[in-house]
Amino acid sequence: MIIAVDGPAAAGKGTLARALAAHYGYHFLDTGSLYRMVALAVLSLGQDPRDPQAATRAAETLDPRSWTAEALRDESVGQAASIVAAFPPVRTALLALQRNFAAQKPGAVLDGRDIGTVVCPEAEAKIFVTASPEVRARRRSAELAERGETVAYEDVLADIHERDARDRTRSFAPLVPAGDAHVLDTTDLDISAAVAAAIRFVDSRVAKHSA
Repeated sequence: MIIAVDGPAAAGKGTLARALAAHYGYHFLDTGSLYRMVALAVLSLGQDPRDPQAATRAAETLDPRSWTAEALRDESVGQAASIVAAFPPVRTALLALQRNFAAQKPGAVLDGRDIGTVVCPEAEAKIFVTASPEVRARRRSAELAERGETVAYEDVLADIHERDARDRTRSFAPLVPAGDAHVLDTTDLDISAAVAAAIRFVDSRVAKHSA
């Protein structure tokens, strides 16, 4: 079984997807980390993430084992990842890797921007996680503060709006809910409530899948 968890930055999809993977004993993939790896590869070579050829070369030669999780957490890497992710050849280069991961038994949970629409349109359960930009900016600011990074809330909010616009207006694999996705608004939900709501939905899909 495949569970697709999509949504914009800082909506809580990563936390939700990890919780679902742990609950059901499924494999978990944060597909956003792949784009961060591509971005970091480009930046490490002193190249411009806005250069589609440089980004595509990095995606085509990507070795996920080459980067540590800590190296991928820098905010500048996240911003560059949003840029390289807009290039169709980059997304195409990473497609097979994601689909192969999703094919693992007994099941897999993938979170990203286009899992339910492009990567795994056949996923049995699709959740689109969202929240207001202001709430997402507060969450991201708190996350950065915990890591010792001081970034003004206004700057974080501006970055959220910029990423949203880039993700939703790109010509290839834009950020949109799949037609059969369950939209989960976490604006007024804490983590436990959001996870409980997601599990209820997935349980209904598991029952249907097993029937």
